[in-house]
Amino acid sequence: MAANVLTLIAAPQAAAQASLAADAVVEALRRLGAGVAARRWLAPDIACDIPFDDLDADQADAAARAALARLGHPAIDLVAQPAADRRKRLLLADMESTIIANEMLDELGDLLGLRERIADITRRAMNDELDFAAALRERVALLKGTSEAALAEAGARIRITPGAPALVATMRAHGACAALVSGGFRVYTGRIRAELGFDLDIANEILVEDGRLSGAVREPILGRDGKLASLKRLAAERGLPLAATLAVGDGANDIEMIEAAGLGVAYHAKPALARRARSRIDHADLTALLYIQGYSTEEIVAG
Repeated sequence: MAANVLTLIAAPQAAAQASLAADAVVEALRRLGAGVAARRWLAPDIACDIPFDDLDADQADAAARAALARLGHPAIDLVAQPAADRRKRLLLADMESTIIANEMLDELGDLLGLRERIADITRRAMNDELDFAAALRERVALLKGTSEAALAEAGARIRITPGAPALVATMRAHGACAALVSGGFRVYTGRIRAELGFDLDIANEILVEDGRLSGAVREPILGRDGKLASLKRLAAERGLPLAATLAVGDGANDIEMIEAAGLGVAYHAKPALARRARSRIDHADLTALLYIQGYSTEEIVAG
């Protein structure tokens, strides 16, 4: 068995280029002296494992990305990593712009005609231009006096990210714990936990008084430090080393947990996270997180 594996995952629009991309990557690895074993298609024309030895994962990653660039940057993601223990036993997933496509404060702002103002604060906070907790307090303060019914109205707009149901269902079917962690609100994480079958959810609480939003969040606010602490606590409670964990998110407040996890993935990430994450999924949906753990189409459970 090869010591390392590089997984290619093509977005649907790049499926016709997947085989050519795999050929180019194999050739690039061999030019650097790698011993490359037979490739294995996890999903035909979508996901391919390329086992290799005699080259470290970072070198393989750089060589493969250069090979894809020479092909004109097709919509193909790649992750290079050690082959041993690649299937993780704890999933810690950010919710907004990761498991769901929405940012819920932006949706609430839209109901009040404040979307542009709130979305700008969200964008800057997620790109590490603003302190997360301060930005959350500022956005929630703008909602003061809004009817509690707006929470449910915004919730009706939730769009589940493609691949999320299969990600949760497959990892749980293979014995992993799946946790949802969010700097957003439990009124939404609880709903997504139930809908997708997460084992637990961790988030902030938006405060309501007499049927209206108070304009405040219960302290202390769960942000980047809280997400990291959650990863460490959940792993320790289950007797798992951090090497056995998978963390995924899109924004600056996910950086620490993604850097600490055994497999940390930036998913369609903001620049602040994309620059620091070792593994990125920029094109494919969340099924990519199963392929990079070596799951084949036959093993994936529909959510």
